[in-house]
Amino acid sequence: MDRFVIMGVSGCGKSAIGAAFAKTIGARFIDGDDLHPASNIAKMSAGQPLDDADRWPWLERVGTSLQAAEGKVVVGCSALKRSYRDKIRAAAGGEVCFVHLSGDKHVIAARMQARAGHFMPPALLDSQFAALEPPQLDETSLSVDIDQRPEAIVAALIAQMSKEIQ
Repeated sequence: MDRFVIMGVSGCGKSAIGAAFAKTIGARFIDGDDLHPASNIAKMSAGQPLDDADRWPWLERVGTSLQAAEGKVVVGCSALKRSYRDKIRAAAGGEVCFVHLSGDKHVIAARMQARAGHFMPPALLDSQFAALEPPQLDETSLSVDIDQRPEAIVAALIAQMSKEIQ
């Protein structure tokens, strides 16, 4: 597997875990936040959740970034709904492994409160959990509980990948 999307609600660690995971597997990391149009950033910064119409162009960019990449690539992207993951897979033109960073709302809320300078306010966390549809059995995916140190999260993902390959 060469194409991965690190997914989950805001504050779950997509950027930090995604970058560490990518480094561990020798992949390039792309932060999906950098692929958002300015209008999406402005809307979220104002405390307004994105709707599907806002997300479609962004999800298309996530998928085309996966398709255009040479070698292994990891993209951090919330990919909260099955339809969003389907859009990414279609734009990527092939198989994508979705890595779900799963966690308790209270753990994630505490992390969001502690971070500085991010456009996504903690007030939108409830909307993220309301939209979340974890990957289903027919989707290529891995899942890990984020209530542990980053190194342990990455190690758990690598262990799961090793089991899948055998």
